[in-house]
Amino acid sequence: MTDIAELEASILADIEAATDEVAIEAVRVASLGKKGSISEQMKTLGKMDPEERKTMGPILNGLREKVTNAIADKKQDLKRAAMEERLVTEKVDVTLPVRQSPAEAGRIHPISQVMDEITAIFADMGFSVAEGPEIETDYYNFTALNFPEGHPAREMHDTFFMQPDENGERKVLRTHTSPVQIRTMEAQEPPIRIVIPGKTYRCDADATHSPMFHQLEGLVIDKSANIANLKWVLEEFCKSFFEVNQVKMRFRPSFFPFTEPSLEVDIQCDRSGNEVKFGEGTDWMEILGCGMVHPNVLKNCGLDPDEYQGFAWGIGIDRIAMLKYGMPDLRDFFDADVRWMKHYGFRPLDIPTLFGGLSG
Repeated sequence: MTDIAELEASILADIEAATDEVAIEAVRVASLGKKGSISEQMKTLGKMDPEERKTMGPILNGLREKVTNAIADKKQDLKRAAMEERLVTEKVDVTLPVRQSPAEAGRIHPISQVMDEITAIFADMGFSVAEGPEIETDYYNFTALNFPEGHPAREMHDTFFMQPDENGERKVLRTHTSPVQIRTMEAQEPPIRIVIPGKTYRCDADATHSPMFHQLEGLVIDKSANIANLKWVLEEFCKSFFEVNQVKMRFRPSFFPFTEPSLEVDIQCDRSGNEVKFGEGTDWMEILGCGMVHPNVLKNCGLDPDEYQGFAWGIGIDRIAMLKYGMPDLRDFFDADVRWMKHYGFRPLDIPTLFGGLSG
């Protein structure tokens, strides 16, 4: 009996001394585990005579129950103490500003925004978006667009030529999105109304030029397309894009191998202040090139120029983005400067629409 009392006192002392859940678990294993001190005592009951077993059985069972309850109570006390300690150490300063979510902190690049704005405008006019490869054959980039072999107009584009392939053909990084016009006319029966936004490449670099830049071209092919239609489309586009009630445009004769007649388009503006304002003033700014699709281009696409005619135009997306949003240097578009993006970027999920506003 003395040994049992000493064992009880020892185990209860160990329980009281435990300072964390790991320690109390060690006490439980040492006393109630398979080889624990109380378990070993329980194993001796089988060797006792009935009278002794009748006396010791209740004592050992009472000890086991007492220790089990003591351990459970100690675990609760330790959990409560651990929680109180966490509440003291893991404070949250509710006066700190809330961090922005990625959707709030992120920004849409101005080029992506302007592409969406342009797409919204032309979609409202009934145009669809067409795309094509950025690595093109000489045929689609030049020949099909009425650039004869060896013609000096090919050099106007400062082309990036690839290494010759096994057939000796040198592919190019497309110098304009016009090859998509050819591919569309080959694959689709008129009437055709498409706009083609995309990357183009020319060997040129300064504050207003980049070796890789973004261009948008448009194409209309049907049996009655004419210069008046072209002027209306471009005027409506400029009014919507620059968000002005009216624009005054000036069409000047020019030359492009793939259009005849070819025209350069200037838009009225005011440069007297710190920003360029459209729809007012006495200045003029060249903004795009356009013209009626050359009969040779139609023939190259399998269309009869006596039955079909059309018009096309091309405009630099980077340039009109700079004009609309006041960005002074084209090279900043490609520097990946987070500060620049934070200043000029647009909030995500603000999709441009004509009825909701293009630029938000």
